[in-house]
Amino acid sequence: MHRPSIALLLGRASTTVFQPLAIRNVSSTIARRAALSTAAKEAGKPAASPNQVSANNASETQTEKHDALTTPTAASTVPTMVRGDWVLFHPVYSSEELKSVEVLHQAPKNLADKVAAGLVKLARAGFDLVSGYKHKPLPPDYKQWPIQKLRDEGYILDDKAWLLRILFLESIAGVPGMVAATLRHLQSLRLMRRDSGWIHTCLEEAENERMHLMTFMTLRKPSLPFRALILGAQGVFYNLFFLSYIVSPKTCHRFVGYLEEEAVYTYTKCIKDLEDGLIPEWYADYGNSAHMKKQLIGDAKMIDVIYAVRSDETTHRFVNHSLANLNPSNDVNPFALREPDMHTKGKQIAFERDEAEAYVQESHKLLGKK
Repeated sequence: MHRPSIALLLGRASTTVFQPLAIRNVSSTIARRAALSTAAKEAGKPAASPNQVSANNASETQTEKHDALTTPTAASTVPTMVRGDWVLFHPVYSSEELKSVEVLHQAPKNLADKVAAGLVKLARAGFDLVSGYKHKPLPPDYKQWPIQKLRDEGYILDDKAWLLRILFLESIAGVPGMVAATLRHLQSLRLMRRDSGWIHTCLEEAENERMHLMTFMTLRKPSLPFRALILGAQGVFYNLFFLSYIVSPKTCHRFVGYLEEEAVYTYTKCIKDLEDGLIPEWYADYGNSAHMKKQLIGDAKMIDVIYAVRSDETTHRFVNHSLANLNPSNDVNPFALREPDMHTKGKQIAFERDEAEAYVQESHKLLGKK
């Protein structure tokens, strides 16, 4: 059974459910169809459809499976169906993929990486102080403790504290992708050359984070003071990140990678609390309630939402650490055509530059390009 990513769990406004994209969005598919058409013309054959390309390469993919960097799945193979919509591509995770995520850390490679990691730790400490989040290890017999006592002692957060923390995190997390996409878009216009696929991936990340925020907003409407805090934090962070990205895109992507490491850790902690029964307020089956079934698909529960969000954050962790290993001026974005499945992204922190190159070559082979 496949579960949709969090962007596909949210409904259009409050009345309709998204018609999810099966594999990739329309604009990127048009570009790939054009590439396929060009390749076919060069060979003197009719243009092949994505379905035909996928079928023609199925046997080749099986024979070369043991040599492949990643295993092609529904989230990483050539697109087979396209539906128009105003959302960008977001992956669909299987139940196994949702639970294959590990808490990982990218060791700093140079001074810039150390600065990025230090800034994230500083931001995390300040955010924990403001939100009241404590890293206190649970006592060995915590399952015998009353939930309220654990909350009073600062071992766990209640549902309201979790929501405030998540809302603040997601309102800020949507900034870097949009800043990076904006600056690379302007650079492409200014230099009059192609972007090599970076813009689209950055936009996907920004929208994905925004959809996280919209989803959790259905559970709680922030107060005016909280909105004012978001306004100030967003204004400061956007401009600082904008200036920093102009100076060093690699460092900025590394910073976001470390930021997503913290997000994966936070959501992993939230999942453990849910599975241990420490957030009883979220046990409701939102998929069947009158209010929430307009926003969620099928029988989705709160833990399904958190699992999907964590998988999305894992994708951002992997993508940004991988982009930080590349040359932003010349290298092609390895995720422009497809993405690895969660068995790769959840257990590997990033692609090194040579791995990214090999992955691009695999993508070309899957698309039938020479």
